[in-house]
Amino acid sequence: MSTAAAQGGEKPALRKPVFVKVDQLKPGTNGHTLIVKVVSANPVPGRVRTGAPASSSARAPRIAECLVGDETGSIIFTARNDQVDLLKAGATAILRNAKIDMFKASMRLAVDKWGRVEATEPASFTVNEENNLSQVEYELVNVAE
Repeated sequence: MSTAAAQGGEKPALRKPVFVKVDQLKPGTNGHTLIVKVVSANPVPGRVRTGAPASSSARAPRIAECLVGDETGSIIFTARNDQVDLLKAGATAILRNAKIDMFKASMRLAVDKWGRVEATEPASFTVNEENNLSQVEYELVNVAE
């Protein structure tokens, strides 16, 4: 290691983002960067949590299920809190460090606190809604080594 790096003088080089297409997403993977267009956004009604203090109900998380995609396919994106405002129908966004969550045996795309959702200029592609990866059902199988 160089002395400048040891002293904190230089930052490590940032990796260039590798943009993937929706049809390349696989269950249980993360770290994806992709450009998507929002087809629809449906707010999920907030659940009333029993046993929680009354003050916490004022900041119930806002969640929306958004159908997003590109020219290769589409997938349900679970938008949380501030992400809901960015992902309105017709918007185009860059999802950085996105991960695949499994929900009821189907894939959902999500961005947690380690990732980012950025609004960008409108994309020229039309979303391929015929290839919806969230409609494919997966069964988790454990393989003995």
